Amino acid sequence: MARNRAFAYFVRMTTNYVETDAQTNTDSIHRENKDLVEALANSTIYQDYERAFSETTGLPVSMRPVESWQLPHRGKCQENPFCAMMAGKSRSCAACLRLQQQLSETAKNEAQTLTCELGLSDTAVPIRFGERLVGFLQTGQVFRKKPTEKQFNRAAVQVAQWGLEIENDQLRQAYFSTKVLSPQQHDGVVKLLAIFGQHISMVSNQILVQRASAEPPSITRAKQFIQENQAEDLSLGMVAKAVNMSTFYFCKMFKKATGLNFTDYVSRVRVEKARNLLLNRNLRISEIAYEIGFQSLTHFNRVFKKITGQSPTEYRGQLVSA
Repeated sequence: MARNRAFAYFVRMTTNYVETDAQTNTDSIHRENKDLVEALANSTIYQDYERAFSETTGLPVSMRPVESWQLPHRGKCQENPFCAMMAGKSRSCAACLRLQQQLSETAKNEAQTLTCELGLSDTAVPIRFGERLVGFLQTGQVFRKKPTEKQFNRAAVQVAQWGLEIENDQLRQAYFSTKVLSPQQHDGVVKLLAIFGQHISMVSNQILVQRASAEPPSITRAKQFIQENQAEDLSLGMVAKAVNMSTFYFCKMFKKATGLNFTDYVSRVRVEKARNLLLNRNLRISEIAYEIGFQSLTHFNRVFKKITGQSPTEYRGQLVSA
């Protein structure tokens, strides 16, 4: 009997450890996705695109991580005034957030457009970091056909049920001033967003490697040391020593400044070098792998595909066909 109780206790504790480890891993992935999306959103290429997109289309555009519990266009340039009104109560916010969750589930592989309870549409396109989905580019808060009085009356009833106290004339003006896109115009906006989503996914590694935030001089020196010695068997301790920092403090500061841990950063620097070397068709892939610091061709292939979404052979083949 005691043995059975001991076994049951062991099973229960083991299950708890597994569940805790799984939750810790999930939380870590969510934090990494958030850090990666923040780095991409702060890049010059994204900010230039965001400004050009909003000025050209008159629509908001946002980048958000996969797991996000905020309204993506809140406070953005070109935010729809009607949608801004809806952000005033928790029940209406919850309806918007449900739509964002549905977009997260349906737009994992390609652009998707969904329509909210009040008739407005939002579009999301996936942002990938190699093979990994990290977030979405979104636009919307538009009608895809001209709203009718009947549609507005239904929306007004729903707004009242959510507890928003807005004068009918004010609500009407905001509702009917919402931008209306024809099917052709909407398709064009979605294609524009999807093209940029693909582009920023392709250059995401380069953006992070070249990320130039207000980092401490010691981190700048460390990145320079890594660039100059990437073909060597680099270790965390070796780089920390080169910049006169303790290994623990350097590890903490490096992750804070770059958004990447040391091993991931070194891998991405090496992959960027490999992409340039792959332009030289006279170099074998194995030669490239060893030249940039990988001791195993299999390891190089695996890391390259994880970061770029393609094997070195596929990447080179794409360059040849282009």
